[in-house]
This record gives sequence, structure tokens and C-alpha cells, in this order.
Amino acid sequence: MPLTALDLLQKYWKHQNFRKSQEDIIHNVINGKDVLALLPTGGGKSVCYQIPTLLKEGICIVVSPLIALMQDQVNSLVRKGIKAIAVTSKLTESEIIIAFDNLRYGNIKFLYLSPEKLQSDFIQEKIKQLQVNLIAIDEAHCISEWGHDFRPSYLEINTLKELVPNTPIIALTATATDDVVKDIINLTPLTNPKIFKETFQRKNLAYQVFETEDIYHQLKLILNKIKEPSIIYVSSRKKTKSISDYLNKLGYKSTYYHGGLSNSFKEKSFKKWLNEESNIMVATNAFGMGIDKDNVKVVIHIDIPNSIENYVQEAGRAGRNGKKAFSVILFNHATLHEFNKKIKHNIIEIDFLNKIYNHLNQFFYISKGELLEQKYTFNLQDFCSRYKLNLFNTYNAILLLEKEGILTYDHLQNKQSTVLFKTSNEQVLNYTKTHPKYQNLLHVLLRSYGGIFENSVLINESFLAEKLKTTKQLIIKYLHQIAQDHIIQYIEQTKNTSIQFLVMREDKITINRISKNIIQRNTIKKNKAGKIADYIQNNKICRNVQLLSYFNEKIQEKCGICDVCLREKNKPKNTKQLSQEILKLLKDETELSSKEMILLLKINKDELMDALRFLLEQNSIKLASTNKYKTK
Repeated sequence: MPLTALDLLQKYWKHQNFRKSQEDIIHNVINGKDVLALLPTGGGKSVCYQIPTLLKEGICIVVSPLIALMQDQVNSLVRKGIKAIAVTSKLTESEIIIAFDNLRYGNIKFLYLSPEKLQSDFIQEKIKQLQVNLIAIDEAHCISEWGHDFRPSYLEINTLKELVPNTPIIALTATATDDVVKDIINLTPLTNPKIFKETFQRKNLAYQVFETEDIYHQLKLILNKIKEPSIIYVSSRKKTKSISDYLNKLGYKSTYYHGGLSNSFKEKSFKKWLNEESNIMVATNAFGMGIDKDNVKVVIHIDIPNSIENYVQEAGRAGRNGKKAFSVILFNHATLHEFNKKIKHNIIEIDFLNKIYNHLNQFFYISKGELLEQKYTFNLQDFCSRYKLNLFNTYNAILLLEKEGILTYDHLQNKQSTVLFKTSNEQVLNYTKTHPKYQNLLHVLLRSYGGIFENSVLINESFLAEKLKTTKQLIIKYLHQIAQDHIIQYIEQTKNTSIQFLVMREDKITINRISKNIIQRNTIKKNKAGKIADYIQNNKICRNVQLLSYFNEKIQEKCGICDVCLREKNKPKNTKQLSQEILKLLKDETELSSKEMILLLKINKDELMDALRFLLEQNSIKLASTNKYKTK
């Protein structure tokens, strides 16, 4: 008797029922229809292409944006006893040949590919030899410039339709506005797709935003209450380790994760969190996609997310088991300032782009009107040093030139230098005493890079040279000498990054042609930043209503569990009276923090914040440079 979709669900996923939308999606895909599925984070997107594939002969090609995400999904399938493989840049050509032989003859059901791999003639030829029953485009919002994670390489997905014609396609995303949906339909090879859109509402998830002068104090209060698994999102790699160390010193069990760690450390850290040996994960947004853990109780952001789409995706990793869970953003004036500064740095203006383009032409001695069809070996750090350019902004500008078809930047082959300390902290200290000329370099390494004793970490020799007011060449020389003494393992950056120009040099004319696109992209970035900043500071409208409104869901019903709704329920009646007490207190004490006022007035935080907001609106008090309140 043939298996049904429900049989497979019970066998591999241990669920009893499909939701109606999932059932309809699977039915359409099995019947060969193209589908666009917009399901919330944790909404069971994967089963919508996995079950149809298992019910039919042949394999499913899954296009996915990140190696980590692909590997997570492959591992998840393999744990269930389903054969799957990811063909990534980590595989050699001979390993790829073996992988495709296994796909043809080894009963493997799922092939995960990045869109970049689709551009390889070799991969294309191999795909033609496969019996493909379905194409799944995961994180389909990446194809749209209006999406929060635009990838130009996603535009290459149309190649798949030419390689395996008459194959049904399913595109999936958890976060898409109307503009993004239009782009997905227009830019992917979907043909008259059936669109399924579930509400993004998560009734069990309480969205809460707290303005607090002492973010770490507030963080401790939350972690003291919640003992279940949690995720803390931060914006920098360095913070992941420093905050994890800080929490561990306080007696919490935490680990950390970011994109710069070695695969072995990431896997070890993930397993510790998954098995709840360390129930707190401190991470950048590199952590999260494809994570199959349903009992996360709270997701905390102590840095402001880049967009509402990013936030909803990250927050949605809490409460997938249907039980009440929390998503918390902690912020203050300082974090808002840092956020605005970061957004400003991420915006590449036309003048700067033109400057980088001109410098690149000068760097490779390209004359006006000339186009040489060759690849130039390129070292970004040397380029930035010669022209005294900011490394981060220059890298983003070059990527932008690549997106606009001005050049190709083979940045995926570039491997940054790594360092791992092979001795103990005490031995390093003794070494600096006997080798004083390396002392400053070793101290800067230890201060600047977390986890350097446990794992190889990515380093930047130009950054170290700048810190120590010396040359990059001397830093490299010292690192090799210290490595020879077996104190560190140092692997120097490979030099095989390359640039190829795709259009002739026309200086300003070249950039003027693409200026409209650049301005549009910058506008989108600014708008997204403005929307998340507005959301954080809007404490008058239910958080759930605000988020759903962003995705054009006009739900007026308040959630009743966010910070805005709870404050409304428990709103104090004596705000004016409390305001007078605060003014009297500030007159006596000159300046006070909100934490000090709570202790002195013996009131709760919500009551105080209402009164402080009232006084700020009345222009009776102001925030001093010390981040404390004082009278005007």
C-alpha cells in the first residue's frame, strides 16, 4: 500500500496533523503546480517541499543562501534517516563528482545548492543528468532588492528552469512585504503560481520592548526569571564572547556563536545549546536559520536589528512549541545612537562609489576607454592602505559595483588570516617577558579577538598594524616568528582574490548610469532602519498590531501580552502625583537614574517610565549627558 503525506509526517516528523495551508500547499506541489508559500518563522516551510519529494521518484533541488543553513537542513534530514547532500564551495571537484554520482545512483532525495553554484557550467551539466522532481527556492525574499537580504546571485535561479524544464517550483519565505512578493513572482521562474499566505501573527509570542539605562542589569532580571533555552542577539562578533563570558562568571550557563568561528567550534557550541548543557546562546544573526529547536522561551536583542524583517525572523525562533514565549528588545539612547551610526556607515553614497571605482582603475593602470578581459589579482587591505580608505566601506562599495554589473569580485576565494594560541595564558605571559618586542602585539591580539585559545579566529593584520602604529609587513613578520616559537598557529591570508572589469572605463559616466539604482537601494536601507527605530520607540500601539501592519495585515485586535498592552492594563492612575514626587526628588538630589528613582520611590518600572515620559513631554525634565535625569 503506497505511503501518504500523513504517513510520512507521522514517520519522520512525529506530528499528527497538517495545518490546512500546509496540506493545500503539499497537494498542489504533488500535482505539479508552482507555489509561492509565505509562512511565518517556525511555520513548517520545509515539510512543504520535503514530503512531496519523498512521495515521488527523483530528487528535489533546494536553492539556499547560506552554507550553514544548508548544512543544518541536511543534518536534520540525515538524523531522520533521509538521504540529503549539500554541494558547497567547501567540496573539491572530485568530491562534487562523487556527490553527483551518489545523487544519480545512491537514492539521495535532496540536493542543496547555493545560487552561486548554479553559475558553474560543470554543475549545470551534472544537473542535466539528474531526475529532478521539484525545485525549492528557500528564503525567496533574497531575490528582491526590497527584501532584507538581497542576493544578486538569486537572479541566476532562472537557469534551473532551463536545465530541468517542466519541473514544478515552490518558493518559500517567512518575511515578505507586498513589494517583495511581486518581485518573487516576476524574477523567479514561477509560472502562474498559487499563492499561500498565512498570517504572521504569533499569538503565543509576547513582543516586549524595554528602554533601560542599564541593559545588562535588565538582561540579568530576565535570565533570572527564565530558565528555559534562550537566544541573545548582538551586532558584533566580539560581543558574543564577552557577553557569554560575563554571564558565565555570574553563574549562568552560556555559549556563543558567530560567522568567524571555525566549523568545529560552531558545531560544538550549537550542540551544547541544543542539548541544553548551556541553555543560553549569545550570537550574531549568523545563528538561527534552519534551527530546529521548539522550546526556546525567550529571544533577547540587546542591539537593534537591521530591519523589521530581520527582527520578526529572529524573534520567531521563540515559542515554536506553541507555548507562551517572549521576544525582548532592550535599548536606550546610546544603542539608538549606535544603530543610526551603523546604518549611516552602511550607506554607500554615489561620490564615494565613484571614488572607489576611479581608484580601482588607477590601481590596475587601466586607461580611459579601455577594457581588458582579464582577472586582476587583488588584495583589499593593500588597496585600502594605499588610498587610505576605510576597509569596511570599501568592501561594501566593491560589492555594490559587483551587484550593478560593473565588475566581478571573486571574494569567496579569499581566506582571511587566522591565529590560534597553542599554549596557556601563563605560558604566553612568560614568553612576553623573554621576548619583549612581541609583547604589545600579543596583548592586542588577546584584547581584540575572543576565543583565540580555544579556536582559530580570523584576524586583520592591517587593523593590528594601525593599533600598534607600525606596518602590516612587520606584523606579518612578527606573527610568523611567534609561530616558529610554537606560541601560536598562524595561517596567513591567501592572495587569490581577483577582480575582473565588465565595462570599459568611462569614469563618472559609468557610475552615473547606475546612480538611480544606488539611490533606490540607499532609500530602502534608510526606510527599513527608520521603520525598526519607529517600532522600538512607539509605545502607544500594540506591538503585534505594529508588526502585522508592516506586512500589510490590517488586524486591529490587540494581543494583550506585549509591553504596550500590559502597560495599558496596569496603567497607574496617579501619574501626575508621581510626577510631582519625581520633581521634588530631583530638586533635592540634582541628578538621578531611573534605577535610583525606583529604589527611592519604591515603585515599579512601568509606573516610573509613564511619569518620566509625562515630564519629558511637559518639558519639565531632561536627560543629562550622564544618562541620568535632571530638572530643566
